Amino acid sequence: MPALPPASDLTICFAHAAYQLQAEFATRGHAAKSFEVRSLDELKARAPEADVVVVSGLWRNELIASCPKLRFVQSVSAGTDQYDRAAFAAAGIRLASAQGANERAVSEHAMALILGLTRQIHLARDNQTAATWRPMIGDRARREDELGGKTLVIVGLGRIGLRLATLAAAFGLRVIGVRRSPEPHPDIEAIVRPDQLHEVLAQADIVALTCPLTPETENLIDAAALAAMKPGALLINVARGKVVDEKALVVELSKGRIAGAGLDTFVEEPLAAASPLWAMTNVIVTPHSAGETRAYETNVVDLLVDNLARLARGETALRNQVV
Repeated sequence: MPALPPASDLTICFAHAAYQLQAEFATRGHAAKSFEVRSLDELKARAPEADVVVVSGLWRNELIASCPKLRFVQSVSAGTDQYDRAAFAAAGIRLASAQGANERAVSEHAMALILGLTRQIHLARDNQTAATWRPMIGDRARREDELGGKTLVIVGLGRIGLRLATLAAAFGLRVIGVRRSPEPHPDIEAIVRPDQLHEVLAQADIVALTCPLTPETENLIDAAALAAMKPGALLINVARGKVVDEKALVVELSKGRIAGAGLDTFVEEPLAAASPLWAMTNVIVTPHSAGETRAYETNVVDLLVDNLARLARGETALRNQVV
């Protein structure tokens, strides 16, 4: 693959709707020139100037054909399902993910959704908005609950899933993990293969999705998987929206068979105003914000600078290499 030009001749495009990536990069004293775009139209117009693009949600694979200088894309996200890996390889463009940049943020967000649903914090906030002092609840099934002794099944044991396991163990949860490789972990009681998913769903009080979106995980939590879950269980999704059959989930939530859901990702984003999920009192909706953290720009630019140095030295292995 063609090498990057010298740092003094390098042009980097930072493409994100909100993050202050260029400002963070400027603090590193790197010799490369850079510019920042905030929209897809801007990216399409200016990406051909760049040797390196730092991007995630704004990326479109058709940009490859219009960017003859492009040699490296540093993804801003851990997920890379938006990139056509074969097209990158054919064009001689390297690709690295931001895996690890938000592992603490996403795992803590998942834990917050678990605690929020269990302790009914979302309902307390609704009552606060309505200036309503909720009386004590006689019906035990409708009260807040405790986590100790309950079973959490984590689907996907990458950095986020493993970090969530450690947090969950601190709250006294029994943790079961689902992944292809069986390496043990001190905070996980058992690890099972994906083909055993339905068996462990039946044991779970809480199911947390932290897996990447792949052909194997798309619609992984379909109507059959939801039917396999223990009645009264909670579902947490900080993975990708398409891992879940959203329509089937709405049905189960409406019936109360799935007691609640904490959802950070959706099949279509932004979530449509007409979605029934907005009005469900047993659902907490967050706007794909699990990965957001005040440290995000620092973490991503750390990865970028490391990978630029590797490419400048002619190394073939990138940090978080995808292509």
